[in-house]
Amino acid sequence: MVEKRSRTLVGCVGADAQPMRKKGTDPMDRVRRSLLAGAVALVLLAGAAPAGADEYDPKRAGHPLRIVAYVVHPVGVAIDYLILRPAHWIGSHEPFKTIFGHEDD
Repeated sequence: MVEKRSRTLVGCVGADAQPMRKKGTDPMDRVRRSLLAGAVALVLLAGAAPAGADEYDPKRAGHPLRIVAYVVHPVGVAIDYLILRPAHWIGSHEPFKTIFGHEDD
C-alpha cells in the first residue's frame, strides 16, 4: 500500500499558519532590497565630487617640439607601414633570410 503523506507544516502552529518560503523569495523582501540598493547608490552619487579640468595656460602650451611632432609623426608611421614592414617581411623569407641572418623567434 502507498502511504499518503500529510500536508501539515512542520513548525507551524494554528490555522493561520503560512507555508515556509525560501529566504529572499518574498516579493516585499525583493522590494526592500531594491529600495535599499537604490538608496545606497543615490548616497554614493550625491557624495561624489565633480571632476574638474586643468586650466589652460597659454604660456606653457605650444612647445615647439610638440608642434614639430604633430607634423613628423604621420610621416614616420607612413614610412613604417610603406617601407620598413614590407622590407622586414621580404627579409624574413628565403633566400634573403639566410643573407641577412634573420632568425625565427
